[in-house]
Amino acid sequence: MLTREVLRKIRKIEIAATRLATDRFAGAYQAVFKGRGMVFSEVREYQPGDDVRAIDWNVSARMNEPYVKLFIEERELTVMLLVDMSGSGRFGTRGQEKRELMAELAATLAFSAIKNNDRVGLIVFTDRVELFVPPKKGKKHVLRVITEILRFQPASQRTDVGVALEYLRRVSRRRSVSFLISDFDTPAYETQLRVARRRHDVVPVCVTDPLEDRLPPLGILCFEDPESGDVFELDTSGPSAVAYAQRMQRQRAEREAAWKRLDIDYVQVRTGESITPALVQFFRVRERRLHH
Repeated sequence: MLTREVLRKIRKIEIAATRLATDRFAGAYQAVFKGRGMVFSEVREYQPGDDVRAIDWNVSARMNEPYVKLFIEERELTVMLLVDMSGSGRFGTRGQEKRELMAELAATLAFSAIKNNDRVGLIVFTDRVELFVPPKKGKKHVLRVITEILRFQPASQRTDVGVALEYLRRVSRRRSVSFLISDFDTPAYETQLRVARRRHDVVPVCVTDPLEDRLPPLGILCFEDPESGDVFELDTSGPSAVAYAQRMQRQRAEREAAWKRLDIDYVQVRTGESITPALVQFFRVRERRLHH
């Protein structure tokens, strides 16, 4: 049973995601995510300038005129959304939780996909895979995906991105565009990412909150780790806060370095900010890569 609050969020995300997918990202999405190849369409009479390698000799022999084969791009893709639903997704200090921003991102990408008649699937994970929704087409299916994300209650609070990537490799035999949406507060996963990338176009989408980068100087505060449940005190005005900020900066640099080593394009967004600039930048980077 969906609560009124969840229904309100679903409707809000649907309206915003549909508008972005239609007005801003539909053309960009189609430009940077290609189909699986070329498929035969029809034959027509040879015209000056046609590639002679495209001549259909069997048809040409029957018609006593040269005919060529025409091919079109096989447009249909499978888009997989791998969404992190661990405890850290409940954190947010800018009017929304990271989990809500993940749902908004997933919805925008999903609506962009169905605008191009692609299939969309969902893998919800923590330190285990907790839900798998097989890929399908259509708006009704995308609304189900959004609903599952918003109302999901995980069995575990911890994160393991590698588990999700290994599951993707097992259940998705055909090549897919896979958006890995997480805050990446996780054990090492580079090996699984390298293996998954051999078959799939994996795009990490990192969702963070500004307060995770640097704590305001408010003195000694009590914190609870959302994944382990551990409670600890931290002096946000002292050396501990400086060390924390340095550690977060180092983790971010290591994360980005790993993606660059694997030649992977990625997206970074923060709560309280529009997702549009980050996605626009991603599509621009991907399009430049395709044209070079």
